[in-house]
Parts: sequence; C-alpha cells; structure tokens
Amino acid sequence: MRTMVIKIGGRAFENRDGFYTLGRALKSLTDVKPVIVHGGGAEISAALKKANRHPTFIDGLRVTTAEDIEIVEQVLSETINRRIAAFLSEAGLQCQRLSGKSNRLFLIEPLRRNGHDYGFVGRITAVHPQAIVRALSHNLVPVISPISADENGQSYNVNADSAAAALAIGIRCDELVYFTDVPGVQVNGEIKTGMSIDEAQEFIRQGVIQGGMIAKMESIFEALAGGVRRAHITQWSGEETIENILAETPKTGTIIHP
Repeated sequence: MRTMVIKIGGRAFENRDGFYTLGRALKSLTDVKPVIVHGGGAEISAALKKANRHPTFIDGLRVTTAEDIEIVEQVLSETINRRIAAFLSEAGLQCQRLSGKSNRLFLIEPLRRNGHDYGFVGRITAVHPQAIVRALSHNLVPVISPISADENGQSYNVNADSAAAALAIGIRCDELVYFTDVPGVQVNGEIKTGMSIDEAQEFIRQGVIQGGMIAKMESIFEALAGGVRRAHITQWSGEETIENILAETPKTGTIIHP
C-alpha cells in the first residue's frame, strides 16, 4: 500500500468545490493512503489585519509575535482545519483533524536564519508519526495544520511546505505532492515534466527557478534525501489529477526525483 502526502495550495482550493472533487478522487483510491497538510497564509494575514496587527517580514518570512501566534493557531488549527475536514467529509472521506502538536507529531526549535529572530516561527527537528500511522491503519485521512510546539509545549508556526516534507520522510511516503497555482516548473517557457535534484539545483543557480518556488524545491530536496521516492509540483485540475499523479509517467506537472 502506497502513501501520499498532499500539501494543499492554490486558488482551486479557495472554496468547497476544489476540496469536494479532491475528496471524491481520494475516496476512489484502493491502493494509496493519503495524508493532507495545509497552510493558510491569506487567511492569517486577514485575521491579523482585523486584529490591528501589523506584520513584519524578514527575507520574505513573517515574524510571529506572542500575540500573533494565538491568532495564527486559531486560524490554522481550528478555522481552516475544521473547514477542510468538513468539505472532504461531504465527499465521503473519514477524516481525522490533527496539528503538529497532536501527540508531539512535530517537535520544533525556534527558527534562526542569518542572525535574525522570527519570533514564534519554528523549524522541525523531529517527527513522531505514530498518530498518522494509527489514523491510516483505521482508514482515516489525516488533515494536518502545521502549528507545532517545542519541548515545553509552546506553540510555533511552521511553514506548511516544510511540514509536508518532514512528514513525508517520517512516514516514508512514496509520493509527495505540492498543489500550486502553476501547472509545474517552467523552464524556457515550457513546463518541465521531470528533473533530478542536481538539475533543479542548477536551475536555481541560473535563476530559472526563483521566488516562492525555491522554498518548495528546498523542502523537496530534503524529502528526497530522506527517502521519499518522488515529489510533484502541479495544479489541481479536477478528479483526474490524482490518477495522473500516481501514473508512472504523469502527463502533467513536474516530477522531481533523486
């Protein structure tokens, strides 16, 4: 039985329809067990703005204060997580709502980069996947918020791409999927159907891969180095998307392999 970690993203999942069709596609699978990880940047920004919080960014990363983390956790682990599970349940899936704090799924330490302090933003240092393994053994679909905690139980926000990659390693999954607003990685104006880690790193050095795609690639490199078979960057385009991803030679999206 194969396992697949799906990081939800893109405009296709801004309403019920995207999740409902995803749920129908996942329910039809007979030999793959899915796990879903989500973020929620836009809704976090809206909630912080409503609370008159003014975000600060360093090198593109949001600094999260003690006051902010309470709002961020409410948005991710309650509002968004609950809504996604409800939409998938309407399609017939049995879901289990979890976060990185559930049974210490993710253990984190504060993120420090180039001497900068990002407040309550964490970096995953350990994965304890027992809660996920247990859910899958009961044919439940885990729906995971990336909010995690340190040794003392203090909540931290974690980048959802990084959380998906760490989880993929932790459960030794076969397929790691990032749904985005683009149909794959563009090289010279065309979608590249496949590339190795070395090729992807060279495209980054050349500036062909840039912006937010670099962070996704970096998390994918970690996942592949940790034993994940292959990773996909693709766009949700209906129920046939999952079947295409699982094909040995998918017709759409970009596959990254070791």
